[in-house]
Amino acid sequence: MEHGLSYDIEQRIIRGTIPGGTLRESAMSQILPYAILSPVYVEYDPAAPAAAQRVIALIEAAAPWVKAEHIGSTAIPDCAGKGIVDLVTLYPRGRLEQTRQAIDSLGFQHQRAGHEFPEDRPMRVGAIEHKGRIYRLHVHVVAAESAEAKALYRFRDVLRMDEKLRDAYQAKKQAILQSGTSDPAGYTHAKGEFINAVIGSSAS
Repeated sequence: MEHGLSYDIEQRIIRGTIPGGTLRESAMSQILPYAILSPVYVEYDPAAPAAAQRVIALIEAAAPWVKAEHIGSTAIPDCAGKGIVDLVTLYPRGRLEQTRQAIDSLGFQHQRAGHEFPEDRPMRVGAIEHKGRIYRLHVHVVAAESAEAKALYRFRDVLRMDEKLRDAYQAKKQAILQSGTSDPAGYTHAKGEFINAVIGSSAS
């Protein structure tokens, strides 16, 4: 079954030229159910950023007041990880509820596993088909002016610039999985020390 839309239809969605409820229905047809899987080590996929940009376009069309960006390992060239495409959606003051509703309207789902985020700092999950492959998605909804937003960018950008640090991060993730960690929440917690150390040192 084909889940993707033609390029022409996709561009019309991005420009908002599909009228009425059809725009939302077309966007929802692209967001697929999220599969809960044990963490595995996946080599870097150079097609992941293009998949991320498709989702960013959908989010920003549904919520024009936000800024969405690609973060996480799939946003760092040559960085292996779980293969999940992480996005951050930055919303302005006072628009959290409206942003949550817009993302939910696209077909994104509430978490059912992993580190549970509260509704005042939510994460939504989903998947998208791109070039014959299904990419799982994590959409982090974060206040635009928050310290967390700055930290997410800082971690991504530092690893993009520092190959040795990027390789150390990959080694850390491999070690976590080799230790027998199979729970998504446990995996996230185990790599948190490394992430916090990078964020702290780059801010000093």
